[in-house]
Amino acid sequence: MTSTASPEKNKSILKNAPRKRSAAAVGTSSLRSVPQAETLAMRTAAAPDRPHLLPGWQDPVDPAALMALRREIHRTAEIGWAEFISTARLAQAFETEGFKITYGPDFISPQFVRGRDAAEVEKGRLFAMQNGVPAGLMRRMGDYPGLIAEWDTGRPGRTLAIRVELDGIAVEEPESLAHLPYRDGFSSIRRGVMHACGHDGHQAAAIGLAKFIHANAERLCGRIRFICQPAEEGSRGAYPILQAGVLDDVDMIICGHIAPELELGTVVAAPRRLLSTTKIDFEFTGRASHAGSHPQTGRNALLAGAAASLAIMALPRHADGMTRVNVGQLHAGEGRNIVPSHAWMEVEVRGETGEINRDLTAEALTRAQGAAMSFGVECRKRIVGEAIDYQPEASTTQLLTVCARRARGCSKVLPTWNCDYSDDGTLLIRRVQEQGGKGGYFLVGGALSSSALKPAVDFDEAAVITLYDTWANLITAVLGNWR
Repeated sequence: MTSTASPEKNKSILKNAPRKRSAAAVGTSSLRSVPQAETLAMRTAAAPDRPHLLPGWQDPVDPAALMALRREIHRTAEIGWAEFISTARLAQAFETEGFKITYGPDFISPQFVRGRDAAEVEKGRLFAMQNGVPAGLMRRMGDYPGLIAEWDTGRPGRTLAIRVELDGIAVEEPESLAHLPYRDGFSSIRRGVMHACGHDGHQAAAIGLAKFIHANAERLCGRIRFICQPAEEGSRGAYPILQAGVLDDVDMIICGHIAPELELGTVVAAPRRLLSTTKIDFEFTGRASHAGSHPQTGRNALLAGAAASLAIMALPRHADGMTRVNVGQLHAGEGRNIVPSHAWMEVEVRGETGEINRDLTAEALTRAQGAAMSFGVECRKRIVGEAIDYQPEASTTQLLTVCARRARGCSKVLPTWNCDYSDDGTLLIRRVQEQGGKGGYFLVGGALSSSALKPAVDFDEAAVITLYDTWANLITAVLGNWR
């Protein structure tokens, strides 16, 4: 849709919630000043001879306000497939700036959803309602959070897609004065769930970009589509979005990610070793019996699971590239004196290429089935997540390099860097590439100082400004109306 409506003052969706660590009050435009704002401004200032945007382009976003927004988002971390607050916040922000919104139930088909825990979703739904998300909006989101926000300039041009992740991770946030969110009072209020991967910064940057696009609407052509993806953690959310066909008319898709382990001020234009991965849940079903009076009649699912875990962890390395294997969870049994009849196991394999990953997956399935047969139990498997390797393009890498060099806080751009992790955004990129479009993935360094408690669970907030600027320059380059 073409929009020329003037922005309204954005009121918080999460109403009447107390502040600080005990609540989830969230706003998107009336953003307060924050401590260390002056330090942030100094760390992200553009060089005097290098403005962060091209002449004539407006920047309506204040860096300190963007940092404040990131902190508000951090407070309300949500688990994958239960990101109702995050969806509500983004919907409000994009609608205020004139974007067309499509909610999860309108583009996510249940038959393609992977790794969704219905009980956790209900906990997330209650958490969102307790923290002020209106009942009407909860009904609109239904069982599937996530959204697509689109701006159509009404002028011919390309369609650019930007992926934004919503979920946190199921880990407990550190309670230590060495941990910035705890020290400054913006730790997650959801016990056992926190933003430990930078997705809070990604959402803040996206809200800033909505304002940037509205402010520069007359200078843009084509369409821009923000794909706000649930359940990136565990590589679960991209597959059903891919199946929905929302990428069929996309000319370029870009994924950007803050890297807490990468030096602050560094941008990587085309990371390598984004690993292919498959996430597998196994269920072993045996036969219960009394361990004292009738042990011979039982079929021990626990032992089958344990044997399978050892066999899978012993998978050989691969001559064609690096591999990763992990058995993350194994739960089994009913009681001390009962031969265990059930066991559940969570496994992941990763490979440097799709071929390596497929080999590992096939062998893991064979070994689990073999362990089950040896103990006379049944083994069922379920694929709950996947991602593939990233294949960069020279032209997109060069474009991202140019865009990043203008960004505030960027001191160097590296052509590549070893990730050694997975991101299911690669599925979205590959689909666009297969259809003749372009795809890119870049990293923004956000490593904290060496005195931080755990750099892997937080990042320097200056990285949010660098991320925002890189995106803004990319939009300018791809959709700028230069005629």
